[in-house]
Amino acid sequence: MDNFNFGHHFIGEFIGTAVLVILGNGVVSNVVLNKTKGHNSGWIVITFGWAMAVFFGVDASIALGGSGHVNPAVTLALFATSTIDLPIVGTYLLAQLLGATLGAIIVWVAYKQHFDETEDAAAKLACFSTHPAIRNPLYNFLTEMIGTFILVLGVMLMSAPTNSLGSLNALPAALLVLGIGLSLGGPTGYAINPTRDLGPRIAHSFLPIPRKGNSDWKYAWIPIAGPVVGGLLAAGLYLLVR
Repeated sequence: MDNFNFGHHFIGEFIGTAVLVILGNGVVSNVVLNKTKGHNSGWIVITFGWAMAVFFGVDASIALGGSGHVNPAVTLALFATSTIDLPIVGTYLLAQLLGATLGAIIVWVAYKQHFDETEDAAAKLACFSTHPAIRNPLYNFLTEMIGTFILVLGVMLMSAPTNSLGSLNALPAALLVLGIGLSLGGPTGYAINPTRDLGPRIAHSFLPIPRKGNSDWKYAWIPIAGPVVGGLLAAGLYLLVR
């Protein structure tokens, strides 16, 4: 707590998460919306785009005084391992949610004409939040839990925190997210980050997007609960094996 500065760490985490969502949801928008240069360029483009989003989001967060978590599942897992203290957790979680919401709004502004040109409501929602390829709450939950378990365990093993605020290393995290997307992303779109899904879903619910449909709140608990449980399980295993 001696090195904790609310303003610096809030801003760092806020901007880092916004960058994460701008680049991550931006690549999805480029692939799925009509009349973009990247329309229908496919899953590989999305997974690489999201890996770069993680890299620059984490890097921006750390450079501006944040932790580089940009993910509540990571923050809560580090709290469970006593790496960070409760006041820091609250600061990071608030900054992550607000940053993700702002990032989604910025993506909408950048792609507004393409949202207007796209009829498919599901494609528009996909530019904000995740949805399953086959809707089954149990298996969707398990997929998100497993993906986040791998993410958090990998982050802890490859990029062990070097200070009391639990800062991470951008490159290992980005490569790990690339691997998770390629290997485990197919069933649910690999949210593996509660705020990455919740903040943009909130933005989708109030933005004036024509023919957007509903925000699928019935599914929204899965990309929140699955990653949180997966992250905490990874924290538990890390404590056992470290």
